[in-house]
Amino acid sequence: MAEALATLRDIEREIASLRIAPGSDTPYQRTSVATHTVWVPEEWVAVVEDILSRLAERHPSRTIVLFPQPEQEDGIEGEVSVDSFPVGGGRQICTEVIRLKLNGKRAAAPASIIQPLFLPNLPVFMRWRGVPDFRTSHFEGLVDVVDRLIVDSSEWPGLPGPYDDLADIFDRVVVSDISWARTGRWRLQLAGLWPKIAGLERLRVKGTTAQAYLLAGWLSSRLRRKFELEHEPAERLEGVDIDGEPAPFPAGEAPSPVDLLSDELDKFNRDPIYEDAVRAAAEF
Repeated sequence: MAEALATLRDIEREIASLRIAPGSDTPYQRTSVATHTVWVPEEWVAVVEDILSRLAERHPSRTIVLFPQPEQEDGIEGEVSVDSFPVGGGRQICTEVIRLKLNGKRAAAPASIIQPLFLPNLPVFMRWRGVPDFRTSHFEGLVDVVDRLIVDSSEWPGLPGPYDDLADIFDRVVVSDISWARTGRWRLQLAGLWPKIAGLERLRVKGTTAQAYLLAGWLSSRLRRKFELEHEPAERLEGVDIDGEPAPFPAGEAPSPVDLLSDELDKFNRDPIYEDAVRAAAEF
């Protein structure tokens, strides 16, 4: 990181100075629609930075990126950047990114550190990279201060086991799963096979492990019964067979990672069908 900012007051002061347009005493108008928090273990840093660079103009927000460094000496290291984008008529939108290294014990109590940085009267989203640290103090604390948790269960090892832990927090925070969103076109296509699909005995999915379990969980929760699930690993959802017969491939292009995250940042309500699918997936 660049010159480290060690206190929240330093961070707020730096944001205020960066929002002043060059050659002007007038700050850029803040156009944030949310506070977007990201928990980033070390192995996810490069991926997150790439997505953030492409998301900023499409979804202006204050983004707080958290880099846990529990093995380091206690403290906070912060860096702030402000980007502006012209939108016509001499107007610009402005996005703010706060990058925080949470060193030592600071990594165990992130909620108390970042809550003062939330923009007032705007929703707070938290994107968690990798499998959440369920039942840890830092995860529990963050769940209690954000409005929506966004995960991608295709990043999780050991499925379907972690779905049990995920289901336990549904009554505490609204949850979105990008892997679930990736199955949207296929769910619509499979629903169109009604009533034939009501007799399903064997489902075969070629895709990620998460997509296989979520599709099976969705169908099981809708049909209110279980069936045999076969999974052929693939990096994306490439095909679904119903009792040995390939389902028609859905029309349209699969959305990009940036499109998927941007869409999730526009949602606010619980999805009971997704929640039912997760609970059923955990039983496979």
